[in-house]
Amino acid sequence: MNAPGTRPTDAPLTGLRVLDLATLFAGPLAATMLGDFGAEVVKVEHPEKPDPSRGHGPSKDGVGLWWKVLGRNKRTVALNLSKPGGRATLLRLAATADVVIENFRPGTLEKWDLGWPELSAANPRLILTRVTGFGQFGPSSHRPGFGTLAEAMSGFAALTGEPDAPPTLPPFGLADSIAGLATAYAVMTALAARERTGEGQVVDMALIEPMLLALGPQPTWYDQLGYVQERTGNRSANNAPRNTYRTADGTWVAVSTSAQSIAERVMHLVGRPDLIDQPWFATGADRARHADVLDKAVGDWIARHTRADVLAAFEKAEAAVAPIQDVRDVMTDPQYAALGTITTVDDPELGPLRMQNVLFRLSATPGTIRWAGRPHGADSAEILTGLGLTPAELTALREEGSL
Repeated sequence: MNAPGTRPTDAPLTGLRVLDLATLFAGPLAATMLGDFGAEVVKVEHPEKPDPSRGHGPSKDGVGLWWKVLGRNKRTVALNLSKPGGRATLLRLAATADVVIENFRPGTLEKWDLGWPELSAANPRLILTRVTGFGQFGPSSHRPGFGTLAEAMSGFAALTGEPDAPPTLPPFGLADSIAGLATAYAVMTALAARERTGEGQVVDMALIEPMLLALGPQPTWYDQLGYVQERTGNRSANNAPRNTYRTADGTWVAVSTSAQSIAERVMHLVGRPDLIDQPWFATGADRARHADVLDKAVGDWIARHTRADVLAAFEKAEAAVAPIQDVRDVMTDPQYAALGTITTVDDPELGPLRMQNVLFRLSATPGTIRWAGRPHGADSAEILTGLGLTPAELTALREEGSL
């Protein structure tokens, strides 16, 4: 594992400097993804109120485990941006950076005189990436925004769950994760534009928009047909059989038949080729309207076999199936093992840590996890000294409450 501050020289984002001012998940996740591929990420946190993700979820020996993943490949500096000294220091940092990622409520940076006019004056090539629940303008822009609200407002919750049950929210940060991926893409797009123009710009990312995009053509269906998709549980309105099914040994598998040929193979496999000859079997939508018949055929067959036998039979038939896995299964799954999806990172605080690897593989310039999340403010002195601040200036910042 590399020491904090060192970077692989052949990583694709080597030379890119990112200031991560954001908290919790979407903005910080985007910064994590950039850091995984060589960007130098400096995590800027309040001296007394660090990123709340440090305390989210289980901890070990008082050390938050979520932060170890979200904070990987980042150096950490404590800085109070609302103080004059903190503001001045942030502008000095911004002058050396390529990207700033923040998720304060609109108007907060401006209140501290750290808005786009001040930041771009310090560095005309800077990309200011603003991640909020509802965007920088509009009637909801001033409201506190979290992923849960995006999952509700986008239509996701309305579509999720059983037809006769309440709308369902995911038990994890789905909207934040999707927005984090989208934000990393937005940053790279803005950087590509800077290569042509030589100038930076502002990225405005609202959590509600990537979540809505992930739901597919819902707005177009409604616009053109007045169609409003309803909750169907594990079933699909577009194809069947598509559900989860319990095996003879008490485990579960998921079956999908998005392609007509796959649906026919499944019917042959479960001993119901007669259903293929039904007029309604010819299209996914018609099959979905007969899901009760198809689910019974597939479910009865699967219920008579163990999960291992089900998976083997589906593979032999070239039909689409997957086991319903929890994290224990994921950690030993042979496909994840082959891809190296779970990797081990040595951590000075906790020792070897297993976590998700970088998101994708590049054949020539792969990403890497150089270290796990660092303690709060661990690199303040090194980073600020690197800016040219003297010991006396660091002492003055501490006395002011900026550091």
